Amino acid sequence: MTEPPGELAARRRYVTVCALLWLPPGLSMATMVLLFTERGMSLAAVAGLFAAHSLTVAALELPTGGLSDVLGRRPVLAAAGGLGVVAFALIGLGTTAWLLTAGMVLMGVARALASGTAEAWYVDTVQACSGPDAELRTGLARGGSATSAALAAGILLGGALPWLLGLGPDLGARLSEATSGAVLPLSVPLLLAAALKTVFVAYVLAALREPPRPPTTLRSVLRGVPVTIADGLRLGGHDALVRRILLAAAAAGSALAAIELLIPGRTTALTGSNASGAMVYAALSCVGFVCSGLGSHLAPLTARIAGSGERAVLVSLAAGAGGLLLLGVTASSVHPAATALAAFGFGLVYLGLGAAAPNENDLLHRRVAGAGRATALSVQSLAQQLVGALTGLAVGVLWPGPLPWLLTGAVLLAGALLWLRRSDERAVQVTGV
Repeated sequence: MTEPPGELAARRRYVTVCALLWLPPGLSMATMVLLFTERGMSLAAVAGLFAAHSLTVAALELPTGGLSDVLGRRPVLAAAGGLGVVAFALIGLGTTAWLLTAGMVLMGVARALASGTAEAWYVDTVQACSGPDAELRTGLARGGSATSAALAAGILLGGALPWLLGLGPDLGARLSEATSGAVLPLSVPLLLAAALKTVFVAYVLAALREPPRPPTTLRSVLRGVPVTIADGLRLGGHDALVRRILLAAAAAGSALAAIELLIPGRTTALTGSNASGAMVYAALSCVGFVCSGLGSHLAPLTARIAGSGERAVLVSLAAGAGGLLLLGVTASSVHPAATALAAFGFGLVYLGLGAAAPNENDLLHRRVAGAGRATALSVQSLAQQLVGALTGLAVGVLWPGPLPWLLTGAVLLAGALLWLRRSDERAVQVTGV
């Protein structure tokens, strides 16, 4: 079946926005912690900086989702990009704790503003073009693949830039000397990220057109946002399918938190040093993003083979739980065969989570009205972050070894088993790719 031109154009723009949105954070991942320590921050101070970012995102997830639903997708995305420019510039150039803290807080505000907003724009646009029964899964899958590809490319480029600047005539040292230490080689990926954020803002303003909204005033926004947030929270309580989606997101957050906390220690133990362990972890992170992107790309095929989006989520989350099980049973061994199994399990977790997300969100968008779409996505993101944070605290006090992996694997498996029971309404059948 031929897709309407408007739907194809919306999908292309959504994929481009996803790539431009996530390439800058990918650039910063490989060097941010090293830059903070180079600026003289202790490990405790670095942890505090990241906590400031995480708490800001958690506090603003719902209000910014409501703002997107009331004010519009394009202005909120443009504001997120503008704050991202300032945040990356402050972090790249800041030499004091308060400047770096301000940068991390602004990055958190930008992340909260962007959370779910581009996806909400895509679904609004496609449904305006093709009606409420428009096929969403393929576009959501392509957006997930673009996000993962941007993160993978960003982390590789961000890690390579400081090394490349140190080759030959050592441009990095010259740059640092010329700027009196304000710009270090480790700063360059973040400054490039700030430049790319300006491109993001320009693209959003030029390409993401949306239907006219009723004129808004400050009073109407302040009145409308709390109402939208309350409606989003009530939806999770009243709709069994939406509640299942939120619980599955929480289980995925638990799995990701375990990987982020436990894998760096395993790579260090495997290689014998922090430096080489960090390099291996960066390479593994890139592989994880690639597997997540592949899973997103395969999400429509998974739904077709499984017979419905609900069964596709079940299969995908169960595969991710199997990956965590492999990581658990190999946790106490450094034998090459065990290492290979662990690497396979690591990729399987990301592949499964990547395949589950587009199918979950396709189901979510069919249950949520456009007026509360961004808020519902923010509730989903908040559930993932809060359970991830709690898992991090729990994993931190457990004895290293198989137990943390097996427990988080059990949590993800429980999230998969929620989908054994069909929803009250007929499952949406898969039509097309």
